[in-house]
Amino acid sequence: MDPFYNHLPPEEAVEIEKLSRLMYEVRTARDEMLSRLNASTAEQALAAILSGDLPEHPGYEHYLSVRMLSDLHAQVRADVAARLAEVNAR
Repeated sequence: MDPFYNHLPPEEAVEIEKLSRLMYEVRTARDEMLSRLNASTAEQALAAILSGDLPEHPGYEHYLSVRMLSDLHAQVRADVAARLAEVNAR
């Protein structure tokens, strides 16, 4: 296991590693979806849809997917930070 996890109890290290993996996978999926939209951010994708540069369908559905993936990434990141803070507080 990565030295980052050395100071953590084994069960916490496993859980944090799983969450970290999920965070990576969600971020990768979001970035792939943005690539399909030729955008670097969700806001840029929405602007392209509103201007007509991207078709509304499936562009808007892809935009919503990017937003959901971004929200999920932020939530998992917050969960990892909370778990690390909890472990460090012990």
